[in-house]
Amino acid sequence: MPDFALLAVFLPTFFFVSITPGMCMTLAMTLGMSIGVRRTLWMMIGELVGVALVAIAAVMGVASIMLNYPQIFEVLKWVGGIYLAYIGVQMWRAKGKMAKLDQQSARISNGALISQGFITAIANPKGWAFMISLLPPFINVDKELAPQFVALLSIILFTELISMLAYAAGGKSLKIFLSRGDNIKWMNRIAGSLMIGVGFWLALG
Repeated sequence: MPDFALLAVFLPTFFFVSITPGMCMTLAMTLGMSIGVRRTLWMMIGELVGVALVAIAAVMGVASIMLNYPQIFEVLKWVGGIYLAYIGVQMWRAKGKMAKLDQQSARISNGALISQGFITAIANPKGWAFMISLLPPFINVDKELAPQFVALLSIILFTELISMLAYAAGGKSLKIFLSRGDNIKWMNRIAGSLMIGVGFWLALG
């Protein structure tokens, strides 16, 4: 286990980094708005798996190689970004009809949602750089590595999950607010714009 003093510093450090708006949090909020928190959990599964792989790779030193060869990210970034932007365009085209937006969202399979989260997590070079800079200082080389890493990774995944749930719930609340009266069109456009923005952010970031 890591030192309690290190954990006391790591917990708030990673929490504030995780809760800060980013690609994954924006994606969680957008999906929470368009398909609800329950179905957004599928995206969260993919994102958590991606974050875990990035953290493992960072500790193993693979991340430094990936950062030196950023072209490795390009295909994943562009494919994922284009797909997210496509979904956003479809939301824009809903033309104020809630049913059409719901039908469009319902066509997104659970596997596709998992893929969205996974690609968004692993195709973000900033995520790799962050794991490289964050994890090593909190690992005591004088103690066994595995228990320390398991503890830190558990904190990372738990914090990410709580943060995404908060953003997804916020998106659902925004959906309820905008659904009152004649605001469906604006809800569609906000959700669509956020999704398009995440797509461009992923592709060009």
